Amino acid sequence: MSWTPSSWREKPAKHIPEDYPDQAHLSQVERQLANYPPLVFAGEARRLRNRLADVAAGKAFLLQGGDCAESFKEFHPNAIRDTFRVILQMAVVLTFAAEKPVVKVGRIAGQFAKPRSSPVESVEGVELPSYRGDIINGMDFNEESRLPDPGRLLQAYSQSAATLNLLRAFSQGGYADLHNVHRWMLGFIERSPQGEKYEVLADQISKTLNFMNACGINADSTPNLQQVEFYTSHEALLLGYEEAMTRIDSTSGEWYDTSAHMLWIGHRTRQVDHAHVEFCKGVKNPIGIKCGPGLETEELLRLIDTLNPKDEAGRIVLIARFGSDNVQKGLPDLVRSVNSAGRNVVWSCDPMHGNTLKTDSGFKTRPVDRILSEVRDFVDIVSSEGAYPGGVHFEMTGQDVTECIGGAQAISEEDLSSRYHTHCDPRLNGEQALELAFLIAEKLQSMPQKHSKTIPATSIA
Repeated sequence: MSWTPSSWREKPAKHIPEDYPDQAHLSQVERQLANYPPLVFAGEARRLRNRLADVAAGKAFLLQGGDCAESFKEFHPNAIRDTFRVILQMAVVLTFAAEKPVVKVGRIAGQFAKPRSSPVESVEGVELPSYRGDIINGMDFNEESRLPDPGRLLQAYSQSAATLNLLRAFSQGGYADLHNVHRWMLGFIERSPQGEKYEVLADQISKTLNFMNACGINADSTPNLQQVEFYTSHEALLLGYEEAMTRIDSTSGEWYDTSAHMLWIGHRTRQVDHAHVEFCKGVKNPIGIKCGPGLETEELLRLIDTLNPKDEAGRIVLIARFGSDNVQKGLPDLVRSVNSAGRNVVWSCDPMHGNTLKTDSGFKTRPVDRILSEVRDFVDIVSSEGAYPGGVHFEMTGQDVTECIGGAQAISEEDLSSRYHTHCDPRLNGEQALELAFLIAEKLQSMPQKHSKTIPATSIA
């Protein structure tokens, strides 16, 4: 192969800022990062590929979620803990419903860069560069803040390292003990207007845990009950940072991007002959591809074959993000073509990005009913085409924000201003995310069971 971690620089590149005031400083920072320790290890990324191979085979389910864009200002251990806790809650609900292991992947510890629809933003006649995420520039609307700053790459690395350290402690140190999970759901059930329906499933989970404990299956006898595998992911957008974090694995001799276990290519940067595809084809991490309106079947097959020429299981995750109004039109042909071509992929649903709207008051929001509608249609479409609807991809937070309207809390447009904290796009709060997990669980339970496989109770976390 002629590929190198820097070969992307010879290709056209979209959504990578070219206006760094000091290019020499940027190059120096990238060289500095190349000498820093890896954030994740090649063996962990290989393990995730094995887990995703199970998802592709219909033996597991992928749950991927986290912040729209991590920020330096709101970095706090409690926020990390609360996001991790909600993902665990959702995973238990989905595991119990699907009777399959749930592969847990966070949009965390690296999700700092964001593509923008316009390179500039205007406020009251003043035009400045758009905010592109904290790894590039600042959110404050002034000239100094909006200049790309290479020093932000170092801060993003440090925050990612600290976040990963805490996540490893949470996932391996007892916080994830399965016997705690049913208690976490009680407040949600009490407040939900649909609580009676959800309480049935929650009671089943509680009774199962109590039965297991009575049989002596607990954290003392089965350590797996208090530990979970948790992986990280982000969009591979700022390729200079990704190149600096790419290393040769001493075990296999292959290249891995050590900034995250899994990367994805966005809807705006998936051109097969451009820089982002060029970079991702050379690293051995699992790769996601956002699939949305305008993606033709031939282009998708070219992307899959470019990124996964050996058709290796667990390598490719296709993340559908059409919106509730377009999923019926855009998704069936893609699933049918990929399935007919026999490509080995995971099909996942991102019901967030295609369902964003702007209110009269100027807030971007996402209606929960549209999010749920797209998930339902995704499951029906993928199943009807003979493939396995293997995952979901949410933007969410464990914080009690008011950014998406609807849901169990019946958040209205008037409520948005009370706790609207996102730096970019609206996120589900913890209760909305858990509500959707219950509703997805109901959908999974109603699916034909041709993909289902009973698993030991110790795998439920």
